[in-house]
Amino acid sequence: MVTPRHDPLGYFGWNAIVGGMSRVLLIEDHQTVRDGLHLALSRQGHTVDAVATGEQGLARLRADTADVVVLDLMLPGMDGFEVCRRIRSSGDLPIIMLTARNDDMDVVAGLEAGADDYVVKPVQARVLEARIRAVLRRTGGEPRQSDPEPAVERHGALTIDRAALVVSRAGTPISLAPTELRLLLELSGTPGRVLSRQQLLEAVWEHGYLGDSRLVDACVQRLRAKIEDDTTAPVYVQTVRGFGYRFGPL
Repeated sequence: MVTPRHDPLGYFGWNAIVGGMSRVLLIEDHQTVRDGLHLALSRQGHTVDAVATGEQGLARLRADTADVVVLDLMLPGMDGFEVCRRIRSSGDLPIIMLTARNDDMDVVAGLEAGADDYVVKPVQARVLEARIRAVLRRTGGEPRQSDPEPAVERHGALTIDRAALVVSRAGTPISLAPTELRLLLELSGTPGRVLSRQQLLEAVWEHGYLGDSRLVDACVQRLRAKIEDDTTAPVYVQTVRGFGYRFGPL
C-alpha cells in the first residue's frame, strides 16, 4: 500500500525524490512482470504499490497518493488508454506507460491520452528506473539552475508566472500537466528562437540520447489544445518545418 510518509520539515516532495524514496503506483496485469518490477524498483528505494487492473489503480489513487504512475497499456477490462485519460483529467500526476511493442499507433495514442513518457516491453528495470527518476526530477518543484530569474511574462493574452508556475489566458488559469508546463517554459524562455525536437527532448524530458520525437509532437499537440484559439493556426507554439518549434507571437 502506498502511504504518505511523515514529513515534519515539509520537503518530502523534492528531497525524498532525489534520494530515491518516491511512491510508485504500478498498474500491470502480467504477474511475472509486475512482481519483477515491484522487486527491482523497491530495491532502488521506491515505495511500490502494484495492482493488476485499471479499476484497481484508480481506486488506489482515490484512496491514497503516489508520485508517479507506471501504466501498462494492454490491461483487461478498462485499458491503459482510458486509465491514462481519467488520471490526466483529474490532475497532473506523472504517467509513464508501458507498451508491448514499439507500435506507432499505440505510442501516439498513449501520449495523446496524457502520458509523459513510455518504455517498450520487455522492460529493462534500469531503463524504467532512469525514466522514473527523470520524470520526478522534472516535476519535483525545483527550478533548474539554468532558469532565468522568476518573472511574470505577458505574451498577448497569455500570462506565464514563472515564480508561481501558473499560466493563464485572458485572466483565466489554465491547467497544464507538468511536462506541458515545462515545454511551455522552455519555449517561452527564448521567444522567436527555434528549438529542435532533440533539444526539447534533452531539456524537457532529460533524454540525453537520440530520443523519440513523438514525445515532443504529442505534448505540443496537447499544449496547443489548451493555450491556442485555433490549433490549426497556432500563435504561441509555432512549427518550423524541418527544424522544430518556436514560441510566438513574434
